[in-house]
Amino acid sequence: MLNSKNRFIFEQYNQKLKVMKKIILICFSLLPLMFLGQTYKVGHKQITYTDPNRNNRSIQTEIYYPANTAGDNVAISSGQFPVLIFGHGFVMGWDSYQWLWDSIVPMGYIMAFPRTEGSISPSHTEFGLDLRFLNEKFKTENTTSTSFFYQHVANTSAIMGHSMGGGSSFLAAENYTNFTTLINFAAAKTTPSSITAAAHVTVPLLMFIGENDGVAKPADHQIPMYDSCLSSCKTRVTIKGGGHCYFAGYNFNCSFGESTTSPQPTITREEQQSRVWYLLKPYINYMLKGNASEGALFLSRLTNNSDITYVRSCNTLVNEENINKGFVFPNPVSEQLNIYLPQNESEVRYSIVDIMGNELLSGEIYNSMKSISVENLNNGIYFIRLFNNFEQTNIKFIKE
Repeated sequence: MLNSKNRFIFEQYNQKLKVMKKIILICFSLLPLMFLGQTYKVGHKQITYTDPNRNNRSIQTEIYYPANTAGDNVAISSGQFPVLIFGHGFVMGWDSYQWLWDSIVPMGYIMAFPRTEGSISPSHTEFGLDLRFLNEKFKTENTTSTSFFYQHVANTSAIMGHSMGGGSSFLAAENYTNFTTLINFAAAKTTPSSITAAAHVTVPLLMFIGENDGVAKPADHQIPMYDSCLSSCKTRVTIKGGGHCYFAGYNFNCSFGESTTSPQPTITREEQQSRVWYLLKPYINYMLKGNASEGALFLSRLTNNSDITYVRSCNTLVNEENINKGFVFPNPVSEQLNIYLPQNESEVRYSIVDIMGNELLSGEIYNSMKSISVENLNNGIYFIRLFNNFEQTNIKFIKE
């Protein structure tokens, strides 16, 4: 039998044990968020905006955003989210791109689709201006206290589009830099010329092409736009066997039109979209959220991928370091330091030195990726030297 004093001590111990169990359970429940990143439900809202600079032009917009509960007009989740403005294809609705918002929004992004210029005689100029207007509008929504999106919009954004919307995205980006990156799929020539407009586009560009696109043939449409684009960092990805319409969900108008052209896609819609997502996901996570390891993942997937061909002209992809010479991640690092050399075709030697120049580790790199254990280094600032017979690069990293 326990006396009253021992019973009190025992009850106190049980109470502490229960609290500890709750803390442990909470920690385990948070592990997926810590390691995989938070995922959200998809909320939806339709808003018609008015552009006072174009005779109060109405721009009906379908918006998908991160929410704790899926549905129409539900509350937006806490946090600030990058915005992606997307232009639809010729006589195609915004609902043809559900696969994109179902993939992108749960990662913590807002997507906005203008429903304008859906007729058989669209104005490409107005559509491009609609994309640009919405990009600016969301920036003001973030600072407008009465807005549904007040304090929920991050300062990074993308302008995107497919087919006609892809061509119009170049019109939107012409001499305009108040957004982070331009992304398009099977971009089609527009009036005025998207090829001419591309010569005045300087933001980073990611362009996807279907190898077997018979609607907007790459040699006549996307490749001239890419070649004309003045961006200091541009990437053109060709999906082998891919078509024009498979960048979207099924749409009768697009599919019927494509069925009359040649060549025809030789992969399925699901395969094409999966190959796009394999690259698009890390790209936007780097460009719009600044995740350097995702930037490395994008480059790794780009350069080691039998499902695509690509062309890239890019001075810098990861801030602070020349990606052509190499960069390291994560930075700061605690255990494994990864070195990524996207264009390594020969033996590269490395050495890790402290701030006094003392060499602590060294070795050789024979391919594009090398992992080095640094867990035994003391916390502090170090430099990794990468050198071959022709040049040397020094990269700073922090051990913590």
